[in-house]
Amino acid sequence: MKNILFVLTSNDSLGNTGNKTGFWIEEFAAPYYTLTDAGHKVTLASPKGGHPPIDPSSASDDAATAATQRFDKDKATQEKLANTHQLANINQEDYDAVFYPGGHGVLWDLVEDKTSIKLIEAFYNNHKPVAFVCHAPAVLKNVMNSDNEPLVKGKKVTGFTNEEEEAVQLTKVVPFLLEDMLKTNGGIYSKIGDWQPYAVEDGLLITGQNPASSEKVAELLNKKLK
Repeated sequence: MKNILFVLTSNDSLGNTGNKTGFWIEEFAAPYYTLTDAGHKVTLASPKGGHPPIDPSSASDDAATAATQRFDKDKATQEKLANTHQLANINQEDYDAVFYPGGHGVLWDLVEDKTSIKLIEAFYNNHKPVAFVCHAPAVLKNVMNSDNEPLVKGKKVTGFTNEEEEAVQLTKVVPFLLEDMLKTNGGIYSKIGDWQPYAVEDGLLITGQNPASSEKVAELLNKKLK
């Protein structure tokens, strides 16, 4: 059994649109069950602690998956989610890996969160896997390697594509396009068709393209922890 930290957004505002966002429930539920079913212990944290906001769109019937339906009936995990630890109180020494679910919420808090940035750097520098799915690779924007260069530089990565952002009509709402940022920071970015499951592993770094890639990311992380 390994101890895995999940870090979720505390931001529920979709920029200045007046609409709500948060984390994408499939991107939490599928990895959570994949990893806990494999026998691992998962701890949940967020910048503000307490209940992180769920993106309303991800809780709709047309976004439902087997994992989200399982979560909907899982009172114990719902209670756990309602009481996440405050990120400032987390020490990477207590965990074997960290995983960031996506959702648009991360773009406005975790990207610039100094605690999160230092935490990812601490995991990576201590040779522990760091995993991200969909919009979550955005939190790597300001994360540096031991040479003080972007962590993604020269590494194979993926994440929510420009085309997928265009499809959800948020290209002009988001602070930056994730695909463009990863390329600008020197990442070796790749992708496949919109909404298709796709995950990339490069050493300790694991990234997934979109919500459908959540389980693939968790499976790669599980394999890495073995």
